[in-house]
Amino acid sequence: MSQALQDLLDLLDLEQIEEDIFRGHSRAAVVPRVFGGQVAAQALVAAGRTVPEDRLAHSLHAYFLRPGDPGAPIVYTVDRMNDGRSFTARRVLAVQHGQPIFALSASFQRHEDGFDHQAAMPAAPDPATLPTSADRLHGYDHLDPAVVERFLEAREAIDLRYVDEPPYGKFGEPREPHSQVWFRTNGKLADDPLLHVVLATYVSDMTLLDSVLLAHGRGGWAVGDVVGASLDHAMWFHRPFRADEWLLYDQESPSASGGRGLGQARIYTRDGRLAISVIQEGVVRAPR
Repeated sequence: MSQALQDLLDLLDLEQIEEDIFRGHSRAAVVPRVFGGQVAAQALVAAGRTVPEDRLAHSLHAYFLRPGDPGAPIVYTVDRMNDGRSFTARRVLAVQHGQPIFALSASFQRHEDGFDHQAAMPAAPDPATLPTSADRLHGYDHLDPAVVERFLEAREAIDLRYVDEPPYGKFGEPREPHSQVWFRTNGKLADDPLLHVVLATYVSDMTLLDSVLLAHGRGGWAVGDVVGASLDHAMWFHRPFRADEWLLYDQESPSASGGRGLGQARIYTRDGRLAISVIQEGVVRAPR
């Protein structure tokens, strides 16, 4: 396991300070606020710590309420909304400086058999044939080297590979609002199913609004031609998967309006199983 991945796992391993109350910390992000994927993943950890081990996360719905302060701890309080025979529901509130910054509802289910169908996996090249994030970023002379290093540091624990040019690599002309990336952790993980769901949640906030930027020929926060932030986030976990094995993140944007952009995506295992569905809306504005 890489040191970067171990550091990420330590970041997501919350301290329990009271029954149903947990504390987490942050690290530097590409932008001067807590990375949304981090607070979502930590909130899911807090919820999962209060649920029986035989109940697996099957959905989450979340709102980003205020920018998080990377220099202050985050306190997560868990509300045990329901413990049914098959499903368990939890609500988590993340607080900093006495104010809520993030709210999450998550549902967990005991395994059961039932109907089974899925959308087919789209075509995508083998991830081994694609350049790494470091190779891509170091190949762009128009990017500030300091920005490149911040991007690489923030994603060091994750091997994330774009199928086509990312928004910040080729911009100025609108493209189809569709983006694909392969990702996996940079190292093997334990077999704990919650851990893999938490890592996928963390990564899911990294690139989902890329397709919004592509539709308008914008390079995004890396080149400073867009101001953006996540507003809400929803995920459905359909089938078992491992975050330390390649996953295809197939993303598109059906709409942007009113200073907001919508991204929706499906995440597939390498052998074609639909593992996760994701939807996110975010603020996407041209700088004033």
